[in-house]
Amino acid sequence: MKTFAYTPATDVASALAAWTDGATFLAGGTNLVDLMKLGVATPDLLVDINRLPLREVTALPGGGLRIGAGVRNSDLAADPAVRRDYPVLSQALLAGASGQLRNMATTGGNLVQRTRCRYFMDMTKPCNKHEPGSGCPARDGDHRNLAILGASEHCVATHPSDMAVALVALDATVQISGPDGEREVPVTGFHRLPGDSPEQDTVLRPGELITAVDLPPLPMARLSAYRKARDRASYAFAVGSVAAAVAVEDGHVSDVRLAFGAVAHKPWRAYAAEQSLRGRPATRAEFLAAADAELAEAVPLRDNAYKISLIRNLVSAVLTRLTGECT
Repeated sequence: MKTFAYTPATDVASALAAWTDGATFLAGGTNLVDLMKLGVATPDLLVDINRLPLREVTALPGGGLRIGAGVRNSDLAADPAVRRDYPVLSQALLAGASGQLRNMATTGGNLVQRTRCRYFMDMTKPCNKHEPGSGCPARDGDHRNLAILGASEHCVATHPSDMAVALVALDATVQISGPDGEREVPVTGFHRLPGDSPEQDTVLRPGELITAVDLPPLPMARLSAYRKARDRASYAFAVGSVAAAVAVEDGHVSDVRLAFGAVAHKPWRAYAAEQSLRGRPATRAEFLAAADAELAEAVPLRDNAYKISLIRNLVSAVLTRLTGECT
């Protein structure tokens, strides 16, 4: 591992002041430390933000919740307000990693974790996320778990988070502090598709720090769920996932939120599927038709076309269960 400097920060202002070119913020470190061991991440300085007062879940004045960026995944999953009002988020968190990792991983860190594409994780291989212009060997190589939506010729990696898929379905907002002040970004626009610059995962600017994630008041979120398919029963990244929240009136879908995981460079908000479902009967046939509307733009590679059927079935299963509970 490359030699690096270390400095702890006690508040947001001191963390931002400590950041310089070549620095990285350190929270739980469950992804960053692995990348440092592999030589993928080579920071000159780690700014430790674990002492920052960002570890609370609080009610917002107009409804909804503010989740501090330092809240651990295990604490967030167990929070009574989250479990009651946003069960999809609690379920997504519990589907991720292992209990030990959830005890360390933070809300902010989860959002900025990097892809687990094997070519990105291996510094002996070319990768446009390491070195733009070097190529994407995954397109013709091992891509079974990579993107079918929103990919480019430069990158077919997928974002690995479970939590972020639920946040996208919930229309959360990311609160950010940086050298130029504070700003907020809808989580649907926080992560980037690869395009011509796959090395840029998010819209974070140099020196910026996530301070919180806000959940809006969303009554329909009480009827929500997360479903994840993976290659083994636990401690495995998704090969496909669906986060859903739905409202049903007189047997018809009055409103719905859908997001897919493990199918794109970012958590994928399924706007076309949502539009297809609103006002339609809450039936399996309609759920599958809505999934088809979203997946019409899918461009699978040689070995990952199975994800189309997988996501269709996950959408149907989650919505059938939720609407059955509703009726």
